[in-house]
Amino acid sequence: MTSGVRSRLATGAQAFVSNARNPNLRRAQLSFLGAWTAEWAFTVALGIVAYNSGGPLALGLVGLLRMLPSALLAPVLSPLADRGRRERVLIVVSVARGVATALAAVTIAFSGPVALVYVLAVISTIAATLFRPAHSALLPTLCRTGHELASANVVRGMLDSIATLVGPLLAAILLAVADVWVVFGVAAAASFWAALLLLRLRYDAPARGRSARPALLKETVEGLRAVRGDGGLMLILGLAAAQSLTRGALTVFSVVVAIELLGLGEPGAGALMAAVGVGAVVGSLFASLLVGSGQLGAWFAIGVALWGLPIALIGVFPAQAAALVLLAFVGIGNALIDLAGFTLIGRLAPDAVMARVFGVLESLVTISIGVGSVLASIVIAWVGLPWALISIGLVCPVLAAASWWRLRRLDRSVGALDADVSLLQRVPMLAPLPLPAIEQLARGLDDSELAAGETVFRQGDVGDLYYVIRSGTAEVLGDGRRVASLGPGDGFGEIALLRRSRRTASVVATERLNLTSLTADRFATAVLGYAPATARAEQDVVDHLARFSPAGDHAHTDEESHDR
Repeated sequence: MTSGVRSRLATGAQAFVSNARNPNLRRAQLSFLGAWTAEWAFTVALGIVAYNSGGPLALGLVGLLRMLPSALLAPVLSPLADRGRRERVLIVVSVARGVATALAAVTIAFSGPVALVYVLAVISTIAATLFRPAHSALLPTLCRTGHELASANVVRGMLDSIATLVGPLLAAILLAVADVWVVFGVAAAASFWAALLLLRLRYDAPARGRSARPALLKETVEGLRAVRGDGGLMLILGLAAAQSLTRGALTVFSVVVAIELLGLGEPGAGALMAAVGVGAVVGSLFASLLVGSGQLGAWFAIGVALWGLPIALIGVFPAQAAALVLLAFVGIGNALIDLAGFTLIGRLAPDAVMARVFGVLESLVTISIGVGSVLASIVIAWVGLPWALISIGLVCPVLAAASWWRLRRLDRSVGALDADVSLLQRVPMLAPLPLPAIEQLARGLDDSELAAGETVFRQGDVGDLYYVIRSGTAEVLGDGRRVASLGPGDGFGEIALLRRSRRTASVVATERLNLTSLTADRFATAVLGYAPATARAEQDVVDHLARFSPAGDHAHTDEESHDR
């Protein structure tokens, strides 16, 4: 048991160390910290402005009106992040957020119209809505394995948790000693910092054609189809929408509970949201221990449940200490969702449409937050604050319980995908591929089995498949003589695909052979789409041809370009 605990702690520590050592991940993660610190501070400040202007109903309406344009535009604009380098989208939206938030600060400072602040809030929120899809689609490109992606999402979850703590806490402190416009100003500075961090990001992006691009609307539809065609994605996005509805309600509850139920005043709204941040930091540390658990679907369900149950219990135990402790559990749930939800989506969505899938998620999240804020205001007016907390708080736990077994099946399917990815990464020319590319290959594998003595292909055949051995052995025959032996994890058949030639040798099973294969188009697109993989493949071909055909007669040994 002790060794198991130590192993988990080592795994959790490695999750943070791997991100700290990778300059690209480090810059991307710190940029996220700046962006989401700005978002939480901005949300608290805007809530205070709306409440002072028109009470709880105005607070809810502003939340909805702020979110609706973002919900409509997120899936339409997110294809931009699939067209080129995703960090450029992040830089643009961070600058846009910073400018809009700074103008809101100036408007409040000079007693300008509140309506203008609301308009600027909409602009800032539209930009914020585009940040997470682009960032979520960027992370898998910076990773090599599912474990590394889960680690990156743990670290981002931790930074999200810190932002959830620091943003509201900073707002609470500033509201206690200064005016609300100062909070807007600090949020603007955090957005500009997020943009600056990304200017030095360097990574190997896949080639994306610039000609004959479809219209944005058509690309948006492709993202929607990708979600609709995958039951796992549909389930995760549906539960994320339920969690976001509760989150929207919490933006109203935090202000009304602080002022009307607990008597904490305006700074109390920031304190309650800071309690969520404290729990989120603790939850992120716990989530780091779950990176290799293989049970992300189960933990996702638990995280969704924790987003609602504590809120319901505040309605039962309306005391200051109880509210702070219970909201900390909401933060723990948020950390579990960050790890499990974003990792699962990153594993299930194809890289070509990944930003669009995250755009659909962001649209659902945004509109659900807006609906949740209005719903909370209406239910408070209808049945009172305690019953509003209870009724809305029970939505997530009920849905999480109903989805439990489907999420466990999803865990098993991701486990099978991991096994295929691990097999492909044993092939040296495929090992440099980023995680989305190699997962795309894994999804296209086709298994076959041959008895001892059967021929996989013959010298002179047309090359149409690339093979990797799962189990068993085979030998390579050039002009009838044995030139190599192949075993589990070896790949072969690439020269005919990369050089567009016929098979230069025969491959025959020497014992029962379990193979998996890739089509020529799928293989070539992946290998030739990333510079490191292309360079490794070309070098391997040259090395093997030189090794087995020193006299230049390639006919005997081309097939020995298998990767071992």
